[in-house]
Amino acid sequence: MKKIGYLGPRGTFSHEAMKKYIGETPYISRDYPTIPDIFAAMQEGKLDEAIVPIENSIEGAVNATMDMMSQDNGLWIRAEVIIPVREHLLAKKGTDISDIKVVLSHPQPLGQCRRFLAEQLPDAVIKASCSTAAAAEEAAASSGDTAAIGSRAAAEVYGLEILREDIQDHDSNFTRFVVLGSEDAEKTGNDKTSIIFSTEDKPGSLYRILEIFNLWDINMTRIESRPAKNRLGRYIFFVDVLGHRDEDDLRDALTMVKRKTSFFKVLGSYPVSETV
Repeated sequence: MKKIGYLGPRGTFSHEAMKKYIGETPYISRDYPTIPDIFAAMQEGKLDEAIVPIENSIEGAVNATMDMMSQDNGLWIRAEVIIPVREHLLAKKGTDISDIKVVLSHPQPLGQCRRFLAEQLPDAVIKASCSTAAAAEEAAASSGDTAAIGSRAAAEVYGLEILREDIQDHDSNFTRFVVLGSEDAEKTGNDKTSIIFSTEDKPGSLYRILEIFNLWDINMTRIESRPAKNRLGRYIFFVDVLGHRDEDDLRDALTMVKRKTSFFKVLGSYPVSETV
């Protein structure tokens, strides 16, 4: 039976994304407190696959995932899963919103609910937790003056009441997850390819690389940068393009990109997520 890891505990959006990915397939799930812990478990052979968040439509990239992906860990992106994010204010049953003095959640949801917190709980202390589920668990154990921002599933798991529904600043709030494995995904005909690279420290280096995709008429759907961490001013770029790396045009384009970079890595070619 497949063993799959996710950012736990139960009740997180990562848990929800994992269940969507697995569907009706039998599996054994294991939750981990941090994203680096998930990568370590994969490298140690404790898991067959793992699912991690990589970007949110409001808050942008999940830096911990991007930093781990840039390392030489032998892992491939095998799939992507996109889920709508609906944030709720959770507290112990019988709690009034005027009683709330502390609000807990993962940094991403806290950032996604800034307007609500500023308008409805301006005096509350905002604290970051390692996950939305951990925040819900702590709120459930509190004296009643602590709330958590999390999912409906988290409210059910930890016996909390939803004080306010849909408190995210934007309704078009989606999180994209990627599924990691030790082997590449099979070609489907509707694929996406993710790569990372560093450019030479010369004027116009990034432009010349991106122009390659333009010349080959390849649709680039995402570009993000992260510090290379070996020198100030050096960056690693994460790029998603439509197509499978074994397709003629994309294979030729990636060959040219590799020649013009100081560091280059294909993270995987995998099926494009179904529309949410």
